[in-house]
Amino acid sequence: MQIFDLEDRGLRALNQTLHDQANDTNQTSWEIINPRGSHAIAVGLDAPIEVKIKGSTGYYCGGMNKQADILVEGSVGPGVAENMMSGTVVIEGDASQYAGATGRGGLLVIKGNASSRCGISMKGINIVVHGNIGHMSAFMAQSGNLVVLGDAGDALGDSLYEAQLFVRGTVKSLGADCVKKEMRAEHIALLQNLLDMAGADASPKEFTRYGSARQLYHFDIDNTGAY
Repeated sequence: MQIFDLEDRGLRALNQTLHDQANDTNQTSWEIINPRGSHAIAVGLDAPIEVKIKGSTGYYCGGMNKQADILVEGSVGPGVAENMMSGTVVIEGDASQYAGATGRGGLLVIKGNASSRCGISMKGINIVVHGNIGHMSAFMAQSGNLVVLGDAGDALGDSLYEAQLFVRGTVKSLGADCVKKEMRAEHIALLQNLLDMAGADASPKEFTRYGSARQLYHFDIDNTGAY
């Protein structure tokens, strides 16, 4: 394992070192110590490496991740795994606003709670939150899956496209064009797989599925009040 002391060597050196790892690197396991809430740790990675961060981080940790498996032993600030492409990002604590925003692939796991706007404009990412999520989560979510083992705040799925939302707890309110949907066998199978990957001990039969009513895809003068 390669150990990198962020306090001693600095953020620029850390990210450059991780960016320099090629697909055939033999330095596949990294441990980052003394993160001290720094922003933009392990962003833009594009190699099949494992990165463990020993502590909490600031903004945009793991942003634009591709291939790498990132574990944060703490909590994260806004924008964790923003625009993620593939790989995994696992947060052992809580996440601040817009976790997984615009994510296009991969798996984001938050073992604590997520704040507002979790999964906004998601475009293929899978997000599993073991706790609760805040208001306006999955706003304009286009594709992918958001799984919440706890409760969801106001305006869940506002202006939703084709992403699927699975919530085990209560939903304070649904956003415009987001409706409760039938839970069929293929959804049970999909959800079970996501729960297994995220290490979540829950039955898919305890969840409610939400999706788009598909009334806001095109502008309609009769729907002006909903826009």
